[in-house]
Amino acid sequence: MAVDVLLVEDHAIVRHGIRTLLERSGDFRVVGEVDSGADAVQFCRKSPPQLVLMDLAMPGLNGIEATSEIIRHSPTARVVFLSAYDDDQSVVNAIRSGARGFVLKRASLGDLLDALRTVAKGGSYLSPQVSDRLLQRIQRGDLESGGPPSTLDGLSPREMQVMRMIADGMTSKEIAQSLDLGVETVRSYRKTLMKKLGVNNVAGLTQIAISAGITSPTAAESRTKE
Repeated sequence: MAVDVLLVEDHAIVRHGIRTLLERSGDFRVVGEVDSGADAVQFCRKSPPQLVLMDLAMPGLNGIEATSEIIRHSPTARVVFLSAYDDDQSVVNAIRSGARGFVLKRASLGDLLDALRTVAKGGSYLSPQVSDRLLQRIQRGDLESGGPPSTLDGLSPREMQVMRMIADGMTSKEIAQSLDLGVETVRSYRKTLMKKLGVNNVAGLTQIAISAGITSPTAAESRTKE
């Protein structure tokens, strides 16, 4: 019997290609396609699929935030990330959010299918390039347990969301409209974030966000000033 999969990817062409490949395999049935983390959370609340194939970087609620929400409401959900980002922090943050797999977008179709089959059966999967590098860092003892990730552990999901949007270049007004909040409420979040993280400006928040893997340098470079 085919395994039900939800595709979460903000590029329609990529979603179409993945859907075609999965359905041709005969092992999977795509039961939904969404282009944002928020829509993925809503979909899973209404009709949880067996697997969620999740993109990492998306506008609004990103893949890590969406996975945390999905797992919080559906602890048995099985999420596999398919990402172009292969830095260690992105992988660690994805696993911390509750994901059971992390596959690079440059991986082969065979690797992707192996990952989905493994996770569908209750296992876990990391792309070989990722797992080998993390293993080497653990063996050397230089995979830090502190730093930005543990600092961010003290932030609420909403604070994490606002922080990423700030780092992505959104103004307080844009964030307020996106999250249905007041502008002053967003500014209050920003002040609280700076205080908690020990920085004095948006540039400081952005650097922490990049280091923690919750935004990309490319997105941060497009930051606008209020």
